[in-house]
Amino acid sequence: MPPSSEPAEALAARLASVDARIAEATAAAGRDPSDVTRIVVTKFHPAALVEGLYALGVRDVGENRQQEFSAKVDAVGPREGLRWHFIGQAQTNKARAIRSAASVVHSVDRARLADALEAAGSPDSPILDVLLQVNLTDDPGRGGTTGDDLESLAAHVAGLPTLRVRGIMAVAALDVPPARAFERLPELSATVRRVIPEASWISAGMTADFAEAIAAGATHLRIGSAITGPRPERG
Repeated sequence: MPPSSEPAEALAARLASVDARIAEATAAAGRDPSDVTRIVVTKFHPAALVEGLYALGVRDVGENRQQEFSAKVDAVGPREGLRWHFIGQAQTNKARAIRSAASVVHSVDRARLADALEAAGSPDSPILDVLLQVNLTDDPGRGGTTGDDLESLAAHVAGLPTLRVRGIMAVAALDVPPARAFERLPELSATVRRVIPEASWISAGMTADFAEAIAAGATHLRIGSAITGPRPERG
């Protein structure tokens, strides 16, 4: 159940409202809503919120800090069909913990991280789905590989037997309109698909800009507070 301080109906209403907005955005873009996966980001919320979301039919949940991610996966436990997405910047020394908890890792932005995730597996490990994070800005301090390096990174990760490249992930810059920030997504996706034709996922779009991301071809949205409500104060 969701946290006791909030009725389940409030969570259900926010989820329904966002799903309606996703349907409107896909219709405006001439796309099928079934082609878009909504990932609910539960950062700083308790594991009980994930249980409440699961009861409402949510099957894709995201977290961006390894310690919270691992703890929440353990607290919720196995649930049929529940997919855990790690969407934050990943350190190589946390690769084993991330791999043990994640269904999908969205933030592979360098060969060294991919190698660490590969080393954290074994020949009989389940295949780990990954996305290659691209930097949509000119700021090298932001996470993500550059467009110039994307094809070589795709080729490198494609050669790792226990990882499966699903596509790309990107975060819009804060200082430009979202539609302009996402203009390069189709081109960057095509770059990866030249190496891995089936890698068609595009993870982009959050609470404030998911409509623009859908218009640019996003297949996976990472939506937090519009569904979960305000984040709790950290203790």
